[in-house]
Amino acid sequence: MSRIGKKPVDLPSGVTATISGQTIEVKGPKATHSFTAADDVTLAVEDNAVTVTPRGSSKRARQQWGMSRTMVANMVTGVTEGFKKELEINGVGYRAAIQGNILKLSLGLSHEVNFEVPAGVTVTCPKQTEIIVEGDNAQLVGQVAANIREWRKPEPYKGKGIKYKDEYIFRKEGKKK
Repeated sequence: MSRIGKKPVDLPSGVTATISGQTIEVKGPKATHSFTAADDVTLAVEDNAVTVTPRGSSKRARQQWGMSRTMVANMVTGVTEGFKKELEINGVGYRAAIQGNILKLSLGLSHEVNFEVPAGVTVTCPKQTEIIVEGDNAQLVGQVAANIREWRKPEPYKGKGIKYKDEYIFRKEGKKK
């Protein structure tokens, strides 16, 4: 039994969900999202909540059960609150600035990195060493934050690089004489 799949997804006020076949569409104050579930699960809207149930007891049905429920929950969160990832830049001379739709990163490379921000995501830099990625799609926000972090991952000796705000960098001791 899926512990996640058993829980119904509550719809807050101002959010509506409509089901047509295997596709669910969630409308809210911020956006509208749709998700097509696999044939192994059944979606239903009852008592202002969305329930997901498996159609059989096969392994694939049980896998799709929890995943489909999580996708619906992420859509509901996205259309009401949105998602946010915060990144920190550590290192001498490392900095970020946003110019229009392009994030300019100085990361100790021989050139400045120009990262184009995709549609559906907003990137802000309140400080030169802080990057905030916001949007209503959890997958897109996480992927953009991971792509920015990929340019210079934090290293274990001095901790230089781009890291998530809540990430812990395991530090190593340097060489001894």
